[in-house]
Amino acid sequence: MKTKDYRALSSEDLIQKERALKKELAQLKYQRKIGRVEKPSQFRLVKRDIARILTILRERELEMSPAKAS
Repeated sequence: MKTKDYRALSSEDLIQKERALKKELAQLKYQRKIGRVEKPSQFRLVKRDIARILTILRERELEMSPAKAS
């Protein structure tokens, strides 16, 4: 998915998507251990999607908190 597609989702949906992607990454790692990875490029795609989701969640978290005056 693209970043703009993730931004359209609610925070709860993003958290569920993150969990699903982490589960998929764990399955890919298991397949690598037993030597049956069909698409090694999938590792990079899944990791990047997880990073995108975490970034969006963090941005939303910072928007919700009051700005600290220094």
